[in-house]
Amino acid sequence: EVQLVESGGGSVQPGGSLRLSCAASGFSTNDYAIGWFRQAPGKEREGVSCISQNDGIYYTDSVKGRFTVSVDNAKNTVYLQMNSLKPDDTATYYCARSYICTLYHLKGMHEYNYWGQGTQVTVSS
Repeated sequence: EVQLVESGGGSVQPGGSLRLSCAASGFSTNDYAIGWFRQAPGKEREGVSCISQNDGIYYTDSVKGRFTVSVDNAKNTVYLQMNSLKPDDTATYYCARSYICTLYHLKGMHEYNYWGQGTQVTVSS
């Protein structure tokens, strides 16, 4: 059974950092793309970043230079290191599985067919 479980969310002041984890089971992270998405209250879900052994790494413009995605295939876990956090980063963060990592697929959430339950990130002073 394919499962994705996010963790690492919390509350942090502006300028702070958090590291989110996405623990995968039922498949190998080496064989699929993993995307990170977020949804703020009253807003649509948006793609943040994706990583794939075959396709590389992509970020949405608003997080470039601040967020870093990585994967530990031995642990079957994908991470999202978030630095210089802003109040606009407040959202529920989700990871999801796809067969491909491109900006097109990330922005449109195309072909992401397995999702985690989400973890809350709150950035506030």
